[in-house]
Amino acid sequence: MELSYTLLDQAVRILGCPCRAQESMSRHTTFQIGGPADRFITVETPAQLKGLVKVLKEQELPYLLLGKGSNLLVSDKGIRGAVLSLSGDFKGVEALPGGLVRAGAAASLAAVCAFARDRGLSGLEFAWGIPGSVGGAAYMDAGAYGGEMRDVVERVHHLTPEGEEGSAAGEELQFDYRKSRYTGGRDIITFVDFRLTPGDPAQIGAQMEELMNRRKSKQPYDMPSAGSVFKRPKEGFAAALIEECGLKGLRAGGAQVSEKHCGFIVNTGGATCADVLALIEEIRKVVLEKKGILLETEVRMTGEA
Repeated sequence: MELSYTLLDQAVRILGCPCRAQESMSRHTTFQIGGPADRFITVETPAQLKGLVKVLKEQELPYLLLGKGSNLLVSDKGIRGAVLSLSGDFKGVEALPGGLVRAGAAASLAAVCAFARDRGLSGLEFAWGIPGSVGGAAYMDAGAYGGEMRDVVERVHHLTPEGEEGSAAGEELQFDYRKSRYTGGRDIITFVDFRLTPGDPAQIGAQMEELMNRRKSKQPYDMPSAGSVFKRPKEGFAAALIEECGLKGLRAGGAQVSEKHCGFIVNTGGATCADVLALIEEIRKVVLEKKGILLETEVRMTGEA
């Protein structure tokens, strides 16, 4: 079905949102992979977001919310519909009374971690170095080194597909391993409130640097990737299973199982989505044959099949 963008383009101009047609998603994902999005719209205020969601719903146009693109694999054919990239107001970070920190969904985890450290607030040290946005982290309960978003998130604010503001807290968030109430849903995360505890800025900073050094020593920070490709299975660790199966360095086109960390697939140059998918399927097949364990993907796949 041919999609019509006439009214959306008109709304974009009225709302004052920067918009590009046929924008390559390889420019907006950490994998540096992905075909063109029909419309790539930068959204800077809650009012703009409400206006766009209203038009998108009325026109029955599909849309994707984009954070840092750090856990995303986009089809080589690209994305039909609109990609909404939050910016402006959604990148802000502020201190609230009672040890709370509110961050926009588009704020980088690095920015929030540094904000907390500089104000002597502890709890987010584990997230230093996770290359994602606040919204994406809450969406998938991101975690590392024994810490997860569920440990520090107090409340998540969102916009429903009907354009209504809402929020969720506590058990309503339905946090579980790499998922939340928002995973697979249509509510748009706009802001996240973190509950942190007082600490010594120097000690907080030292712990952050220690974890960052561990990351850099073990993970392929120097090559494009989407982070950990597979979820942690109940029977051990995906990276160890992949290495034990002799798959370190395995390639499909420009995609390769990282020589540094087998839980990562890296883009060695010119890798396509098809390359990555072929490599994922080969890894899953071999690990199942040799270990009897079916690996589940953690990376989110989207776009036209």
